[in-house]
Amino acid sequence: MRRVDELLADEQLVELVYEALARRWTHSRTRGRRGTPADVVLRLLVLKHVRNWSYGVLEREVRANLVYREFTHVRAGKVPDAKTLGRIGLALGPTVVELLHRRLVAIAGECGIVEGRRMRVDTTVVETNIHYPTDASLLGDGVRVLTRTMKKITKLAGAVGTVLRDRSRSTQRCLIQIGRAARSRSDQGKQRMQQCYRRLLAITSRVVGQAKRFAQEVASGRKRSVDLLQQMTLEGHRAYIETMLPLVQQVIRQTRQRVNHGNTHSPGKIVSLFEPHTEIIRKGKAGKPTEFGKMVKIQEAEQQIVTHYEVYDQRRADSDLLVPAVQEHARRLGHVPRLVTADAGFFSAANEAAARELGVKRISMPNHGSKSPQRRLLQRKRWFREAQRWRTGCEGRISLLKRRHGLNRCRYKGEDGMRRWVGLGVIADNLINIGLALNAAAAE
Repeated sequence: MRRVDELLADEQLVELVYEALARRWTHSRTRGRRGTPADVVLRLLVLKHVRNWSYGVLEREVRANLVYREFTHVRAGKVPDAKTLGRIGLALGPTVVELLHRRLVAIAGECGIVEGRRMRVDTTVVETNIHYPTDASLLGDGVRVLTRTMKKITKLAGAVGTVLRDRSRSTQRCLIQIGRAARSRSDQGKQRMQQCYRRLLAITSRVVGQAKRFAQEVASGRKRSVDLLQQMTLEGHRAYIETMLPLVQQVIRQTRQRVNHGNTHSPGKIVSLFEPHTEIIRKGKAGKPTEFGKMVKIQEAEQQIVTHYEVYDQRRADSDLLVPAVQEHARRLGHVPRLVTADAGFFSAANEAAARELGVKRISMPNHGSKSPQRRLLQRKRWFREAQRWRTGCEGRISLLKRRHGLNRCRYKGEDGMRRWVGLGVIADNLINIGLALNAAAAE
C-alpha cells in the first residue's frame, strides 16, 4: 500500500477528480462550504474497491483506523459519512473513471511495468443486483412499488380525488398460491397456477389503472399540497409513477404472452423493474447456465495489468471483439502487440487475417472446428501452447476481480453505475499489481 500511496499522488489523477467535483454544481468552485479534497475522495474510493466494502463499512473502518486515516489523507479530520461518500462517488461518472484508468495504464508504462508486447483478452458477465426474475415476482414488485408511491401521495395530498385501494394482501396471497402450485407436476396443479396467474394479472392491471389516475390528478392539481416542498415531493412521486408504469405494463404483456400463448421470447422483455437494462446472458456454464447482467471485456498486457475494459450495452459475439481490442491496445500503448492470445470463442480466419494486417506477429487462438494438417501442426508448436497457458491467466484475473473486488455483482444502480463499478474494480486491481511489480523491481 505504500507503493499505491505513491501512485495516487500523481497530479493528473488528482486533477481529474478535482475537475469532476468542481462540475457538480454551477458555483462549486466559489460558493458554499468547503468540500472533501480531491485527493481524499480518490483515496477513499480506491480503498473502498480494494477492500470491496460498502460506503457504510468504509466510513466505519477509516474512522477507527489510524493507518487508513493516513492512507486516505483524512488524518485528524472528520471522515465523510456514508451518504456523502455515495453522492461524491456519483460525481465521478463512468467517463472520469475511464480517464483515471487510462492515466494509471500510462503510469505503468512510464515505470516500465507494461511494454505492450503481449495481449490476452476474455469476456465475462457482471450481474446486476436483482433477485432471480419470475413473472410472479415481477408482477408483485410492480404492485408493491406503485401502491407504496400512491400511499405517499395520499399522505401528502389528503383524501381527495381517487381513493387508494390497497391490493397488497390479495397480491401476496396470489404469490403464495403460485409458489405452492409450481411444486405440483400434475395437470391440476398447472391449471391452478394458470388461474392464479390470471388473477394476479387482473390485480396488477387494476393497480396500474389506479396509478395512472393518481399521476393525472397530481399533474392537473387535484391532488396537491399548499406547502412548496411537499408539492415538489408530490411531483417527484408522479414522475416515479410515470417511470414505473411502462415497465409494469411490459411485465404484464410478457406474462400474458407466456401464460396464454406459451411464448417466452416476447419483444422488449425485462427481468427487473429496478434495473431494466439487465440482459439475459447464457455463456454455457454448467454451474450457472443463465446470468442476468452485462457482458464485460477484460484485456491484459504484461504483469497482469488490465489495459482496457468495456461494458457492452448489448451482448456481442466474442469473435467481433478481437480486432477492436488490438486497435485499442495500440491506442493505449503506442504499438500493436507482438503476441495476441484468446480462447476459441474469438477465433475466425477473418480475425487472424485482420490482426496480421495490423502488425501482430503471433496469434494464438485454438480452432476447435475442422482443422487442416497445417492448423494441427501450428497448434502443436511450443510458442502456441505456451501462449495458451499464459492465456488462462486472464480467466484467473477475472476470477480474482470477482472475488476480491466484487465484480461478480454490481452494487451501483443503472448502466452508468455498472461502468463505474467495473472501472473502479479494475483500477483497484491494477494499483495492487503495479505496487507488487514496483516492490519486486526494488528488491532485485
